[in-house]
Amino acid sequence: METFFNLIQEVQKPGLCHRCGGCVTFCTAINFGALELDDDGKPRYGDIEKCIECGLCYSICPEINELEEEIRREAAWSAPDGRIIETTVARAKDPAGRKNATDGGVITALLLHLFDSGRIDGAIVTKPAGPFKRRPCLATAREEIADAAGFYFDTSHGMKHMSDKYITYSSIEEFAPMVTKGLRRVALVGTPCQINAFRRMEAMGIVPSDSITVCFGLFCSGNFTFTDEDQAKLAADHDFSWNDVKKINIKQTFMVHLNNGEKRQIPLEDLDFMKRYACNYCADYTAEFSDISFGGIGAADGWTTVIIRTPLGRAIFADARNRAIEEFPASDNPAFASEAAGAMRRASEKKKKMAAENRQELGAKPVNIKN
Repeated sequence: METFFNLIQEVQKPGLCHRCGGCVTFCTAINFGALELDDDGKPRYGDIEKCIECGLCYSICPEINELEEEIRREAAWSAPDGRIIETTVARAKDPAGRKNATDGGVITALLLHLFDSGRIDGAIVTKPAGPFKRRPCLATAREEIADAAGFYFDTSHGMKHMSDKYITYSSIEEFAPMVTKGLRRVALVGTPCQINAFRRMEAMGIVPSDSITVCFGLFCSGNFTFTDEDQAKLAADHDFSWNDVKKINIKQTFMVHLNNGEKRQIPLEDLDFMKRYACNYCADYTAEFSDISFGGIGAADGWTTVIIRTPLGRAIFADARNRAIEEFPASDNPAFASEAAGAMRRASEKKKKMAAENRQELGAKPVNIKN
């Protein structure tokens, strides 16, 4: 049976680990310290002697194809970009909710709507941890969900927090504390690799995957490190000061909004120097296994492109429509939805092509061990 040792050889050494945190979060022996994440979010042995070699971590890794056919079947996935029921452009209806939003604040508006209507008990999100940096958070109060609004640029191991709040053993006794706390209906907001890993856990019936009731996926051009040196280089290359930055986000370009109203539009290729190595091999731009996917590409400023993928996602969006969220007015542009869908497909196709070419190149050269 393949174990975490095999993940090191097949995924980490070639540099393909996305650092989604799934293998550590749902390690059967995590409470014994078998696996852990280092300071950079890289999975590693905490104590190799504590590993029971169950193979769970290997099976749920997004880079391992053992469960790919099953999760595609469960998601009714179809080429080229997964199941798509509807594409639209929307924003939070409450102007206050849009104030700190990256684009239209739709994710936060939907989470608050679900929370206020008693449909979720909390959400796994990220919250500010310094200028343009975030950390994972299990938000169980309305204020915590609202405070999580905004763009996060650095790598954030969103699922890691599940292991802080949830019990990972598949037994009634260890599951009881989670039930006592009422954490039975939680929304997960994550990147494509995090959603992918979760769907594998769900397919295997791993506790506490049954407590995640909805998955909101983020469009993802790549996950980035964002050190002080990286910040300085980016600012120097594109003639701005971080002290003058109001907000940042990604649409067709990386957009830096300055306090004086100016914008710096930086080609995404200019960010490659800080992109996680494994992101060069990821083909999923739109979180194809989520219930609803969200991103700025294809939408006007202040609006969010929304891809509804599942009946659950459609029901959530329909219930919030004209209550918590509003759609882009067709009178301003009757083709808004088709244009957003086209922009999304072009970005997705570009990422898939890049990943395929890089994987072909990777297979033709010696393994490059990444520490």
